[in-house]
Amino acid sequence: MSSNLLIEKRFMPFFLTQFLGAFNDNIYKNTLMIMLTYQAIENSALLVNISALLFILPFFLFSSLAGQIGDKFEKSKLIKIIKFFEILIMSLGATFFIIDFTYGLMAVLFLMGTQSAIFGPVKYSIIPQHLKHEELLKGNAIVETGTFIAILLGTIYAGGIIQVEENTAMLVSTSVILFAVLGFISSLFIPNAKASNPEHKINYNVFSETFKMIKLMKEQKISVSRSILSISWFWFIGAIFLTQMPLYAKEFLNGDESVVILLLTVFSLSIGFGSMLSEKLTDGDIELGLVPIGALGITIGGVWMYFSTLALPENNTETLLTISEFFSVEGSLSVLAAMFFIGMSGGFYTVPLYTLIQIRTKEKERSRVVAINNIVNSLLMVISAVYSIFALNYLTILELLLSVAILNVFVGIYIFTVVPEFAMRFLVFLILKFMYRIRKKNINIPKEGGLIIVGNHVSYMDALILSAAIPRPMRFVMYYKIFNIPVLNFIFKNTKAIPIAGVKENKKVFDAAFDEIAKALDNGEAIFIFPEGRLTTDGEMNVFKSGIEHIIQRTPVPVYTVALQNLWGSFFCKTKGLKIPKRFYSKINVVGGEVVQPENVTKEHLENIVKKLRNDKK
Repeated sequence: MSSNLLIEKRFMPFFLTQFLGAFNDNIYKNTLMIMLTYQAIENSALLVNISALLFILPFFLFSSLAGQIGDKFEKSKLIKIIKFFEILIMSLGATFFIIDFTYGLMAVLFLMGTQSAIFGPVKYSIIPQHLKHEELLKGNAIVETGTFIAILLGTIYAGGIIQVEENTAMLVSTSVILFAVLGFISSLFIPNAKASNPEHKINYNVFSETFKMIKLMKEQKISVSRSILSISWFWFIGAIFLTQMPLYAKEFLNGDESVVILLLTVFSLSIGFGSMLSEKLTDGDIELGLVPIGALGITIGGVWMYFSTLALPENNTETLLTISEFFSVEGSLSVLAAMFFIGMSGGFYTVPLYTLIQIRTKEKERSRVVAINNIVNSLLMVISAVYSIFALNYLTILELLLSVAILNVFVGIYIFTVVPEFAMRFLVFLILKFMYRIRKKNINIPKEGGLIIVGNHVSYMDALILSAAIPRPMRFVMYYKIFNIPVLNFIFKNTKAIPIAGVKENKKVFDAAFDEIAKALDNGEAIFIFPEGRLTTDGEMNVFKSGIEHIIQRTPVPVYTVALQNLWGSFFCKTKGLKIPKRFYSKINVVGGEVVQPENVTKEHLENIVKKLRNDKK
């Protein structure tokens, strides 16, 4: 199971390699940023923002090339080459630290960004090759947590180096070379990951390829393309917060370098905490319902942080506060709690989105799609640097951070309107968490191609329960009167459910349903049908109707079977007369069965399979 990933050879060397890379980047970057902020350097605020821009810019310039390389070549070998170049880049940076050449140090940030831009698509596309489908969310959560812990430790390490005033240059130089070498050594143990598209012809014109990749993004499912935009928006927010943190700590908290490290520590740990908590809350399943929760939490945390900062008592001393002195200030814990809340919400927000991109993209395009994500991420981070430079002419740093929290509301409304699946999954998540404990058994559904899924019909909540349990987007065929139930109708419409009626009851609805089913199957979509045609009123299965046979005759596709267990008697069941449901909260099972090829499909055969799966556990 995924709980042992950190001791498995297929994951641990990769995790350690990316961890050491993030750790080393942040030693270098934060040492430089703190030096620019606290040493007597002219235009330090401008240099800090330019430095952030230099690190981000290569992601926009070279990600298109990196995505092609990641799809064309074997990935573990690529990582070894990338990590070797890290040794060379850090050696150059070490030289500039020793000779105290500020502009050279800033230039090395551009080279570090280039190396990271090439590593990014390989990093996220190799994970699905080494992990099982059900391990992806946990694997991504571990990587995300590890990345931010590496950022944290790199920041603390950088702060410690800065405190040693006499030997700072030598210490940072030795450190970045040492950890680059350790990262290269760990990369030697990463298992092979075959090239996903070895026939791809590389276009070395990064500009034309970037535009071509943006076109590829538009060709992806809307949930994938908008997930990329959502992740990129988070990095817009994150880049501003992380870049402005030293100046915020100095100007508004009157804190020294140790307070900067404290803030970054809280921010990094909270993102890691949110990432792991998102996996725990969903039992390892991808749950898009956490995305709106995360978006709302970021805004609440930003507003909270603003007012908490304003509420701090005025400090009239010229001496900057140490960590212990800062903790003694009334209201300091509220500032830290707000920072933690922002980071935790960020973990809720990003982990499901990264997992969705991996699951819903074709393997041969995955590295390029991740590269598109990096391009858009970098573009938004570049815009964040430009926005910060412009906004700080009119706003304080605190007002800048508040403006980002407010902007987040409007961006969230746009994204969740364009992709209602996020908002719908949020409603489903709330309903199911409070009313059901779902246990999945043997769910091995085909991932691609037109597919029909059939199961027994027990309650009005069946579609929501099954959509949470089955890791593939599905369109449900349901009785049109259930489809029109208030509140649930919003969910059914936004998941493109297909209302159906009996041919004698409403022939227009009947014909439209069969046409839409055929169209969806031809497009490679998955359709869920309740062949009983109605809810059970006594807990026993009704006879399967012939509609499933007519669908297969018109559009021959495989049929996957599932069964709901222990759901009868729960709150949303349909009972005879005025009987009150027995349970408000239910522990239920969703059991997967076999794939039946179209030539073997009969209503009797499917009914027998589902009955055996149900196993009298109604």
